[in-house]
Amino acid sequence: MRADQILHPTEAGLYCPPGDFFIDPIRPVPRALITHGHGDHARAGHGAVMATRQTLDIMAIRYGTDFARTRQVAEGPLRVGDTQVSFHPAGHILGSAQIAVQPGAGPKIVVSGDYCRRANPVCAPFEPVPCDVFVTEATFGLPVFRHPDPAQEMARLLASMAEFPDRPHLIGAYALGKAQRLIALARAAGIDGPIAIHGALQRLCDYHIEQGIALGALIPATAEDVPAHLVIAPPSAFASPWVQRFRDPVIGFASGWMQVRARARQRGVELPLVVSDHVDWPQVTATIRELSPSEVWITHGAEEGLLRWCELQGIPARPLRLVGYEDEPE
Repeated sequence: MRADQILHPTEAGLYCPPGDFFIDPIRPVPRALITHGHGDHARAGHGAVMATRQTLDIMAIRYGTDFARTRQVAEGPLRVGDTQVSFHPAGHILGSAQIAVQPGAGPKIVVSGDYCRRANPVCAPFEPVPCDVFVTEATFGLPVFRHPDPAQEMARLLASMAEFPDRPHLIGAYALGKAQRLIALARAAGIDGPIAIHGALQRLCDYHIEQGIALGALIPATAEDVPAHLVIAPPSAFASPWVQRFRDPVIGFASGWMQVRARARQRGVELPLVVSDHVDWPQVTATIRELSPSEVWITHGAEEGLLRWCELQGIPARPLRLVGYEDEPE
C-alpha cells in the first residue's frame, strides 16, 4: 500500500481510507483524531473524537462537554479500522501529540501536528518516532527563523520591568499554551509575586494547575489597583477598551513572529518577546535528519524553503496542501 493510499488531503481535511478517520479535520466528520486543542486543529461537531485525555479536557473547556457524540482517550497503540494508530508527545502545548498511522503491511506515517523541540515547562517533550513518512509543519520553515533561548527573552522582560518600575507590563500571549508557558518561564526567571491575568485565561490556567503545573499566584487583571507589575492577556484584549484601565503600560507580545520586527511595529509592540511553541529552521531540519524518513510531507507554512532543503539533502518531499487551515496566534 502506498503512503498516499493511507493518508491524503480532502476538502474536510487529512483522510485515512483504511482507518476511515480524519486527522484534525476542518469541518464535522464521523470520526476525528485530534493532535491538540488549538482551534485550527480541534473543532467541535464531530461524531467521534480520539485524542489524549488532556486534549479532550481542553476541548470540553473550550466547546462544552457535547463537542462530540463520543470520545475515546488515546492510550497505547489502538486499532482503528484496518490501521494501528498511536499518539506520541509533540512538545507544543499541554496534551499535544503526534499521530502515527500504519496499516498492517504498509508504510508508517507520523503526522506531527504542531511541535517544538525546545523544553517546554507546561507539557511533555517531543518524542522522536521512527517512520517512513514524516508530516511536518513549516510555520517557521525558512532559514531566517532561529529562535533564541526563552530564558534570554525572560531576562529582557525582567530588565524592562526593572528599568520601568512604575509602568505595568502588559504581555500578549495566546490563551492556550503560550500564556501558561510564559507564566511558567517568568516564575523560573525569578518573578515570585502575583501575576495578573485577563479573564479569558482563567479557566485554562486553572486546568494547567489541576494537571500539576505550578503557575504561582495568579490574580484577576480586573481587580481594583492590581498589585502586579506583570499582566498577561490574549492579543485581542489590546484592541479593546480593557487596556485603557492601565496607565502608561509597556506593551509586549510573546510569539515566534516577534522575530519579524515589522510585525512588532505594526502591532505597536514596545517589548517583542521571541518565544515560540513551534520548531524553527534549525529544529525542523535537525528533526528530519534525526528521523531519516523515506519521504517528508510539508504543511502549514513556508513549504517552499523546506522543500528546497529536502531536495538538496536528497530526501523526497512534497507539499501537503490542506485548505482551510489558518494558524491561530502563535
